[in-house]
Amino acid sequence: MSVESTEKAVASDEHDVEETKPSAASRLEEEGDIAADYLEELLDIADIDGDIDIEVRNGRTYISIIAEEDSSGLESLVGRDGEVLEALQELTRLSVLSATENRSRLVLDINGYRKERAGYLQKIAEDAVARVKETGNSVALDPMSAYERKIVHDAVADLGFVSESEGEGSDRHIVVSAD
Repeated sequence: MSVESTEKAVASDEHDVEETKPSAASRLEEEGDIAADYLEELLDIADIDGDIDIEVRNGRTYISIIAEEDSSGLESLVGRDGEVLEALQELTRLSVLSATENRSRLVLDINGYRKERAGYLQKIAEDAVARVKETGNSVALDPMSAYERKIVHDAVADLGFVSESEGEGSDRHIVVSAD
């Protein structure tokens, strides 16, 4: 085989690898499908009615489970302060990991809980900023999940203030300051 034909063969092999490598969007769509299948099976086992919606935006897969009517079954999947929802999200991520061997950052919402909670977290950020303005002292918030901390960090930054996460594990919380 000549050098030229070897280079063509290598280039052809590299092209084939690129074609078989899934795009980020198709990987996220696959992630959503796997997660939806897992959640649908869970809902069937628990005999809970709900529609599953998959959306890919900002490099992340968002899965929503919504009840057609008032369904207390779905509320039980949220739990107190979203604890069951957080656990279910982690189990869903593990399901995706076992099927794809890729760590997932999917976000699960049930009956709009996360959207409602985001509004509440925005208010917490605004109140903390107001206290920092008033007293000049840093304000430590209650512990919250990584996803919730991100929402608060973004809200504080939008208000022109600084926030940092401190603590470990379930005690991890945000401290808001002027600088």
